[in-house]
Amino acid sequence: MLPHPTTATLAPADIHWLESEQAHCARWRSERGAAPPSRVVLVDDRTTADLAYQMACEGTAMLWRGDFQNARQMLQALARRADQLPRRKRRPTSQPVAVAEAFNQHRQAQSQRARLLGMLLMELNADYSIPLRRAPDFKLACTEAWGAADLGAPAGTGTSVASLRELLGISSAHEWRRVGVEIPALGAAPNNRIHPHYGVFSPIRGEYIQLVATAHLPKPPKGQDKLVAFDIGTGTGVLAATLVRRGVGHVVGTDQDARALACARANIAQLGLQDQVDIVQADLFPPGQASLIVCNPPWLPVRPGSPLEHAVYDEGGRMLSGFVQGLRAHLAPKGEGWLILSNLAELLGLRRREELLDLFTRNGLRVVSRIDAKPLHPKASDKNDALHHARAQEVTSLWRLALITPPQTTQGEPRA
Repeated sequence: MLPHPTTATLAPADIHWLESEQAHCARWRSERGAAPPSRVVLVDDRTTADLAYQMACEGTAMLWRGDFQNARQMLQALARRADQLPRRKRRPTSQPVAVAEAFNQHRQAQSQRARLLGMLLMELNADYSIPLRRAPDFKLACTEAWGAADLGAPAGTGTSVASLRELLGISSAHEWRRVGVEIPALGAAPNNRIHPHYGVFSPIRGEYIQLVATAHLPKPPKGQDKLVAFDIGTGTGVLAATLVRRGVGHVVGTDQDARALACARANIAQLGLQDQVDIVQADLFPPGQASLIVCNPPWLPVRPGSPLEHAVYDEGGRMLSGFVQGLRAHLAPKGEGWLILSNLAELLGLRRREELLDLFTRNGLRVVSRIDAKPLHPKASDKNDALHHARAQEVTSLWRLALITPPQTTQGEPRA
């Protein structure tokens, strides 16, 4: 697997505009990986929402120069207009949409919505402050997302531009990181919180954690008292911490994303588990073998639309295939691989169950057992969700996989 791009690897770009008949330039920041807009106009409190929506639809970016709170109201107004599907585009109820087509339409609509709402821009000073009336302090949130500000930049330089929608997302991520997510499987409060960093998948869907917290553990190898486990694609480190809380002696968590590695290390340290958990940068597997290897790959085998979507979309199922293919080389004798996977891809027509089972067989694996859990997140019961029909049937499974041992032979004949 090739590492996916992060903000650290994306080449910086500049955005240009005219203001008071002077040419201006600033660093362009886009977590979506969008190119800097070629057309930029200045707008303020006098700009109407209808005009702003028209310009956004035409691909014109708007650099806000008014009151910050009014900019938030403008973004909300743009979102309302974007969410109002024109009557001529509404499909009659007599023409049902195939679930695969509904998924593609949903992704296209979400991408178009993100592009449109991303047209409202904010300029930030070199220290990440925003030079507008009633602007909140985004300095810490931006530092967490983008790294330390360039405080040594000469006066009038070091500025950057980002979409207001993205800035609000960074601020929301900062609050999640500050407060943390309570994980019952980690024990009693208050020492049971995971603090997700910006750009790292937050463990708010508890069913997959509960599966890892309750599945039957394999026995340690003969002569050893405790298990060694690998957590492939550790993210926040939540599963590595859960395994240690269950009594696993040592866990090696791997990831390729710089933000995930920093996040996992911080969470493991905050939980006081540094002696039991190592977080290392690796393409899937670390060196060696383990009696338990856990992986919760992205569940949908489609191309991510932005770097931030790599936690949800796994193009071509590359991580899933890489994990299954690598188990034979990295599983200790009598060990187990735990694959945590939703059937949402099957319900959306993106993968067939037979393909998954065939992947196991082709790589010399058998299914010890499968443990299922129904999702508890709000979208599972939201009838207004575009994918409600599939989400209502979704099941998250923990597949316990073991190596198929070749039969012992006597004089070249298989033993009965």
